[in-house]
Amino acid sequence: MGTENVRRVGVIMNGVTGRMGSNQHLMRSIVEIIKQGGVALNENERIMPDPILVGRNPEKLKNLSEKSGIARWTTNLDEALSDKNYELYFDAQTTSLRVESVKKAIAAGKHIYCEKPTATNTEDAYELYLLAKKAGLKNGVVQDKLWLPGLLKLKELIDNGFFGKILSLRGEFGYWVFEGDRVPAQRPSWNYRKEDGGSIILDMFPHWRYVLDNLFGEVKAVSCLGATHIKKRWDEQGNPYECTADDAAYSTFLLEDDIIAHFNSSWTVRVRRDDLFTLQVDGTEGSAVAGLRHCVYQSYEDTPRPVWNPDEDSEINYFDTWKPVKGQDFYENAFKAQWELYLKHLVADEPFRWNLLEAAKGVQLAEKGMEAWEKRCWVDIPELKE
Repeated sequence: MGTENVRRVGVIMNGVTGRMGSNQHLMRSIVEIIKQGGVALNENERIMPDPILVGRNPEKLKNLSEKSGIARWTTNLDEALSDKNYELYFDAQTTSLRVESVKKAIAAGKHIYCEKPTATNTEDAYELYLLAKKAGLKNGVVQDKLWLPGLLKLKELIDNGFFGKILSLRGEFGYWVFEGDRVPAQRPSWNYRKEDGGSIILDMFPHWRYVLDNLFGEVKAVSCLGATHIKKRWDEQGNPYECTADDAAYSTFLLEDDIIAHFNSSWTVRVRRDDLFTLQVDGTEGSAVAGLRHCVYQSYEDTPRPVWNPDEDSEINYFDTWKPVKGQDFYENAFKAQWELYLKHLVADEPFRWNLLEAAKGVQLAEKGMEAWEKRCWVDIPELKE
């Protein structure tokens, strides 16, 4: 029997004291990968991540180290980047801090994997891609929603040709984020200050770009109306502040093959639908509605034939005319699933299309959405070159 080969990958994890970095990337991804014995490449080889935690708050880092079992941590990013034992840099900081840190990591010869959006503007996001490419470094961006059970089930229907010709999409995202005075806010206060990188357009349009591009076709144009509905909120210390960033966006995207996608994104909406995010797809042969974990479909044959009559209650229970997509028995955490794919790409050069160019496309859509809002018109999306 041969000896199993374990390939260690040193990972600098910057910004993991934040909600997303701590919960999804550290505890539910990297720690779980370590617990399962790494990522298997084949019967005899596996990849084992070996992280060092980086942040600005030593007390938070110390507590996170104890919680995760990851012994090494530091508040000195330059020190971590100079350590040759760590070849991969991961960034989960707030958006406004990302560009400078990723540039440092590229200059230090580190491969890159980071959260989105990678920058607050297209020029900076595209520059990060070009710098990593010129340096010959592997690079990737988190595009987690592609691995959500609901969207994986939806992709099965698309791949099987269930919809016929896809005509249109309707996405509904959001929930009520409390202002912070009567009920504690469930999102960080910087999300609502434009000067700190806040904006629901900048936050969510990069998600919509990769969902649309990967499942339905590239986005060709955008129309968008943004809004700052709540003008005043209270921060983590209970202090009031003026909201300068948009907290809702009402947008329409034109995709290739003339598919029309309408998305409402809002932190000022109360949920009366199946999930915090739902995506309805309508085609000539059938329709489906996907949430975060579930997906239901309605075929042409099962489509009811309603007749408009507002004077009487409908005899049709429209919810009963849909069937669930069964899917698999088990789905990995979406962030963990993409981490495993990226580690395989890093070590074994397995395909990984979600690079910093894809990240720049997401920022580009946000920027063009803001331009469309300002000009009150449709804005075309130019191609970003490889």
